[in-house]
Amino acid sequence: MAYSKINQPKISDVIMGQLEQMILEGSLQPGQKLPPERELALQFEVSRPSLREAIQKLEAKGLLLRRQGGGTYVKEQLWQSLADPIVELMNSDSESQYDLLEFRHATEGMMAYFAALRGTDADMQNIKRMIMEVDAAAEIDLQAEAIVRFYRAIAEASHNVAMLHLVLSLSPVLHKNVAQNLELLNRREEASAMANDHRLALLAAIVRRDPEAAREASNEHLSYIEEVMLSVREEDSRLQRSLRRLKSGV
Repeated sequence: MAYSKINQPKISDVIMGQLEQMILEGSLQPGQKLPPERELALQFEVSRPSLREAIQKLEAKGLLLRRQGGGTYVKEQLWQSLADPIVELMNSDSESQYDLLEFRHATEGMMAYFAALRGTDADMQNIKRMIMEVDAAAEIDLQAEAIVRFYRAIAEASHNVAMLHLVLSLSPVLHKNVAQNLELLNRREEASAMANDHRLALLAAIVRRDPEAAREASNEHLSYIEEVMLSVREEDSRLQRSLRRLKSGV
């Protein structure tokens, strides 16, 4: 009887696969610095030459970037090709904000559902920390950053890598959308408080592991933001018409 030779995988390929999986699942995020080579070799229990070969292969694939004397990083531009054109579009077309809200209805509701269904205790603690950062942020830009991190924590808790990387890829777009929404909400005395209550309701539904309530809370929050946005812009439109009439003497 003829037996086939069993080929053992190269150690460097095994290391490369593990690092790729860590990038895919979000354990290693864009811009994050890897531990020093010696420390990483100890963690993997491999030789430094094997580790170095794996890193070189990931560099060639465009996933890692080595800086001379400054360490090795996950490339920040992993998501740039998707995000940049949308950012440019939204800078020139305010109507695209409504499209993004519709998109968020579908995706964030789904992420909230699966976060409540699959989230671990560690995930729940992370989401709670993120909502505390939202409460602590004073300026609009800082608050927008904190809210995006809150949604990223929900995406991580969903344990769906496609959802997580969708949030990572669209972070610049989400930040811009959230910041603009916060500016509109701040024009209504009660609106900001209501939006905060909605986020707390979303958090509560996820933490008590109620998927349907989590999805409903997410959708209710985004529907309210859209309602405020439409109302404020209608007011602006009426004001502009009044100003034009005054100028024309009508």
